[in-house]
Amino acid sequence: MSELLEQMTAGVHSGSATETEALAARLGAILPADSVLALHGDLGAGKTTFVRGLARAWGIDEAVTSPTFNLYTIYKGERQLIHLDAYRLESDADLDALMIEDFLQSPWCFAVEWPERIPDALPADAWHLYLTINADETHQIQLKLPDL
Repeated sequence: MSELLEQMTAGVHSGSATETEALAARLGAILPADSVLALHGDLGAGKTTFVRGLARAWGIDEAVTSPTFNLYTIYKGERQLIHLDAYRLESDADLDALMIEDFLQSPWCFAVEWPERIPDALPADAWHLYLTINADETHQIQLKLPDL
């Protein structure tokens, strides 16, 4: 396991959006192609900021914002990034109706905010990222790798 993965599975502190984006860019460099990244965390925990860092790692320069109102956004760079906000989905069937799998072009990353809304739709090999806000307003970021 790489040093970065060891650090992230133990948990990493971030003091700013810039640090969170930089950490995401480092992870983006080693995240396997065609992966699902489930981003867990409350509002303001840094989920979209993390996705912005992934986008930068893959040469995506367009603005990355939360896809809350349109549910998902597709970005193209060195890797295709599909950014989904599952908060408004009621079930796994709602995800199926979006037909996202029809748009996937390898290499891709499917980044899912609020994955707890669609737990049965996530593959067993999904990587889970937990983002929390500490009392001092810094952020804690911890990665859970799949047990395969």
